[in-house]
Amino acid sequence: MRSASTMPATRPAPAVSGFVLGRRWRRTTLILHIIAGGAWIGIDVMVAVLVWTGRYGSDAEVRGLAYRALAAFAVWPMLTAGLICLLSGLVLGLGTKWGLLRYWWVAVKLTLNLVLCTLIIVALEPGMAAVAAYGRELGSGAQPPDEVSSLFFPPAVSLTALTVATVLSVVKPWGRIGRRDRRTTMAR
Repeated sequence: MRSASTMPATRPAPAVSGFVLGRRWRRTTLILHIIAGGAWIGIDVMVAVLVWTGRYGSDAEVRGLAYRALAAFAVWPMLTAGLICLLSGLVLGLGTKWGLLRYWWVAVKLTLNLVLCTLIIVALEPGMAAVAAYGRELGSGAQPPDEVSSLFFPPAVSLTALTVATVLSVVKPWGRIGRRDRRTTMAR
């Protein structure tokens, strides 16, 4: 019987892209991907707390501070975490057997990430100046702009999508893209 040190090294499963991440790089990239996803979820929770505090807080000064903090700190950390998730996911997809468009669960996660990052830039970031201005004027009885009224939706949508992405990472449902069910093929 051979010892573990004399056994031949097993090669990772071939990647679709032509390059294969070695074990150390795959683990490092996966850890980065998981940490960035966790940070993104944490930032979304922080955004939800600030939105809740801004809307339902009893003290106008605290509510105003919550809106100013939201405007100052929400967008760029969230986008950074999302882009790190995107880049590390692309590396994992290209350098492992999962591929980018080989399995449905990977394609759905990629789509969710792209949609959420786009929404941060297109829908959330442009309204932050109005949110900050409202936070400064809150004590004077100013009416909330539309950007403040709709702040409930970004953390709700994002947390739901990130929860779905997390579940997909664990469950890995639906199989390969373009692969027919053998029973259907044999019945023809």
